[in-house]
Amino acid sequence: MALLSFERKYRVRGGTLVGGDLFDFWVGPFYVGFFGVTTIFFAALGTLLILIDAANGGTWNPWLISIEPPALEYGLGFAPLNEGGYWQLITICAIGAFVSWAMREVEICRKLGMGYHVPFAFSVAILAYVTLVVIRPVLMGAWGHAFPYGIFTHLNWVNNVGYAYGNFHYNPAHMVAITFFFTTCLALALHGALVLSAVNPAKGTEMKTPDHEDTFFRDFIGYSVGTLGIHRLGLFVALNAGIWSAICIVISGTIWFDEWIAWWDWYLELPWWADL
Repeated sequence: MALLSFERKYRVRGGTLVGGDLFDFWVGPFYVGFFGVTTIFFAALGTLLILIDAANGGTWNPWLISIEPPALEYGLGFAPLNEGGYWQLITICAIGAFVSWAMREVEICRKLGMGYHVPFAFSVAILAYVTLVVIRPVLMGAWGHAFPYGIFTHLNWVNNVGYAYGNFHYNPAHMVAITFFFTTCLALALHGALVLSAVNPAKGTEMKTPDHEDTFFRDFIGYSVGTLGIHRLGLFVALNAGIWSAICIVISGTIWFDEWIAWWDWYLELPWWADL
């Protein structure tokens, strides 16, 4: 069945959170709604501010353009536009656009009568971003602890923050986050490969069913999590990757100030080998 053949069934009024019927409209195949309008507004304004600040920076090289946060001496106050004020306004626009997009997803879910798994998952990604540009800088007392908006400068910020704590790979929360990131890639690679192998059989043979997929993994590793289970597992590991990545950075410089390798001293001091 073609997608558009049943799309009209779901193009019904209702499900909007703000504005009622006034904002309950589509543009082509895209539902807009009140939060679609606010998404466009914040995204357009943020992009315009980036272009304005880039023009002040003297280069249009996309690798070198950088929107810097305010210097540390400004603390949590407002900075002049050319000294970090643009970064503050762009950050407000980014958060406004991301949150608006998540709320638009909520409205679509309400309209379709489905669960809120998609906006919830996207909210974890928003949390990771907000942790870097709002939560951690606020806890550390200055917007200057946030990362700049630029390709090379962003990478330099990641590098510098990592080495500021000796070796960031010793951060236990970072270890957990990386484990979940790799597990996400593994789970989705296995899932995608299995589905493609089932729905793209040899020429002249019938497409295989989920029973074949389950049988493959039962023969391969002795257990199949099932078609619903793999999506639950994928959501679980993906969301944990984002959550633990936010945790690993927010605890750096707020509750832990030393090199991360020193955190593991408790392991060396366990009683059964502390005196060796």
